[in-house]
Amino acid sequence: MMLSRFVRPSLFAQTLNLKRPLALAKQTRSLATVDGNTPRVPPNPPRTRATPVSHDRATFTIRDGPVFNGKSFGAKSNISGEAVFTTSLVGYPESLTDPSYRGQILVFTQPLIGNYGIPSDARDEHGLLRYFESPNLQAAGVVVADVAEQYSHWTAVKSLGEWCAEEGVPAVSGVDTRAIVTYLREQGSSLARITIGEEYDADQDEAFVDPEQINLVRKVSTKAPFHVPSASGSSHVAVIDCGVKENILRSLVGRGASVTCFPYDYPIHKVAHHFDGVFISNGPGDPTHCQDTVYHLQRLMETSQIPIMGICLGHQLLALASGARTIKLKYGNRAHNIPALDLTTGRCHITSQNHGYAVDTSTLPADWKEYFVNLNDSSNEGIIHKSRPIFGTQFHPEARGGPLDSSYLFDTYLESVGRYKRNQAVLRPMREERPSPLLVDLLAKERVGVVPTTGMENLLRMGNAGEEAAARAA
Repeated sequence: MMLSRFVRPSLFAQTLNLKRPLALAKQTRSLATVDGNTPRVPPNPPRTRATPVSHDRATFTIRDGPVFNGKSFGAKSNISGEAVFTTSLVGYPESLTDPSYRGQILVFTQPLIGNYGIPSDARDEHGLLRYFESPNLQAAGVVVADVAEQYSHWTAVKSLGEWCAEEGVPAVSGVDTRAIVTYLREQGSSLARITIGEEYDADQDEAFVDPEQINLVRKVSTKAPFHVPSASGSSHVAVIDCGVKENILRSLVGRGASVTCFPYDYPIHKVAHHFDGVFISNGPGDPTHCQDTVYHLQRLMETSQIPIMGICLGHQLLALASGARTIKLKYGNRAHNIPALDLTTGRCHITSQNHGYAVDTSTLPADWKEYFVNLNDSSNEGIIHKSRPIFGTQFHPEARGGPLDSSYLFDTYLESVGRYKRNQAVLRPMREERPSPLLVDLLAKERVGVVPTTGMENLLRMGNAGEEAAARAA
């Protein structure tokens, strides 16, 4: 019964071959194991977007704003998106593969980027990417003051420019990023274009694409459930994948919780009783696009006492489900050194952040309270329920990159997961202690049907057809 809720009925019937004798199905189950299940080795899809590294003239244009001329060092591709900036000093491979940057042109304030190259796609003992936060480069474009074409690091296998070209993402160097950031701070995050090898044409201003009008979460969320086992514990957490980072999964699995990741719009309230906790991941764009997710979370909180934790977009969706509202910040917070005050202890944590929206705490219901506050701009950084094990943080406790001051929040969450599991063992003694062996063996081991970024114009052109094709191929 549990498996049939996770897998499409046609796939379920095909896998078990239910028309055969029941004994064969029992034999199939007996061959499945938990501890010795199939290793998590996702396939490596062929690169079809790779282009030679372009060193042509490049133009970075902010809509109704300044035009910056520089040099291309990535793919020869023209794109548009939302221009945002990060003050992070290190961690550009992790930042650029963070699904939360989908549809955005990322401007780095650090003067030199690329000096330690790009590492391999090696995986750790959990089968998770060791150096990246998703399998592909997620940003629509990259803008830097100076790029290091020669790199040096023991993990590096290619240059930043080679990687951008391989992923089909344009990149620009030789521009005044100080002037760009000054403009974005004064005017707010703005629509922008990267044009390679062409002169700027003011008539093209109308072609700017606003990613905020697109449900970007749909682009980065898995299209079918996948499972990441943990060999060191028996807890089982359901993750709502809105664009989950690899290190969020690692932070859960490494602490003894197996995870099953579901599409962002999956009716999680219908299967939550099979799990010990529910987790809502980070993701890109405007949280109000995820109305199905908000509805399912409302139903979940109405019908279950299960522990819930949300990070970044997941935190915002949790707030919307509680009845609060979200607001768009002028230029957001994207850095590795932002102070957040824990209002329950009075302690300050240095946090890693990447978001353009925030929760309006003045709209929180009476049974919720503010948990963390940003000491730079006083925006909300966390909410917590007053009587139930439910909380969310706007910052990233898992970092990657950034400080790990707040990583203890995963321990706090999993402690509540453990208490819930023990209580359920008393109330429902027949409840399975560990994930179904058959579920573990049959579910995918990696995100299913996620289309890599190809620039916002191409993303719109592909539309739903691209998603449907990817889902069929999966």
